[in-house]
Amino acid sequence: MNYALNFIRGFCMALADSVPGVSGGTIAFLLGFYDTFINSLDNLISGTKEERKEAIFFLIKLGIGWIAGFVLAMLVLANVFESHIYLVSSMFLGFVLFSIPLVILEEKEVIKGKYANILFTIVGAGIVILISVFNPASDVNISSLTFGSGVYIFVTGAIAITAMVLPGISGSTLLLIFGLYLPIVSAIKEFLHMNFSYFPALFVFGLGIIVGVVSVIKIIRMCLKKYRSQTIYCIIGLMIGSLYSIVQGPTTLDMPQEAMSLQTFSIGFFVIGGLVILGLQKLRSVMEKNND
Repeated sequence: MNYALNFIRGFCMALADSVPGVSGGTIAFLLGFYDTFINSLDNLISGTKEERKEAIFFLIKLGIGWIAGFVLAMLVLANVFESHIYLVSSMFLGFVLFSIPLVILEEKEVIKGKYANILFTIVGAGIVILISVFNPASDVNISSLTFGSGVYIFVTGAIAITAMVLPGISGSTLLLIFGLYLPIVSAIKEFLHMNFSYFPALFVFGLGIIVGVVSVIKIIRMCLKKYRSQTIYCIIGLMIGSLYSIVQGPTTLDMPQEAMSLQTFSIGFFVIGGLVILGLQKLRSVMEKNND
């Protein structure tokens, strides 16, 4: 049961990490194992022998599900994302909007009465919106890597993984903002089909991810332990800011399209996104009952 539980957790995290909208960290938060996830990553890096051993077992069980979900998502997403951008983006909006009140309810004891920390919400939202407005995206040909594009991919990977482990803006949303989401998704899909011309770019991207994880995990753990209220308020701000990024997402495609409008917004797919989040919350309740 424990193996199945962690497989489902990892699978759901991978699906979230693979699409712009909700991060895998948000899914871990909604399913109630976020602190365990962060502590395991930190213990893997600097824990005792026993802590490392426990962390490795937990992360392997989680990782098997994550890999399965990620491969499935990559084989499907590259085509669906560009050809149905407005439908997919509407679903992402549902993911985020339905997640925000759940995060607030989950942490109500931490944020209640500390309304001065709303400043951190404004800062979090502002950071994401500013990145979107001053979009640094450029035409990056990741099939033929240059020094400049390599540095860009490395830095973007480090930033994206930081977002993926935070329960707020998704790393995929940041990749979308930086104009690398579709190139990276397409490169992974090609690599899975044994086209190794994209391997150098994916290797550099992977190095960025490793550096990002090692650099940020201790900071996140410290913030959640010592400044949890401020961190939760900031996370809510990141999620609110990501709504703007999702709306602007179509403008970052290889062939840019108009930002989402009321005419291109799909209420049906928005509701589907919300139902997925509510379903995950229900799944958490079932898991907690089984554990009891």
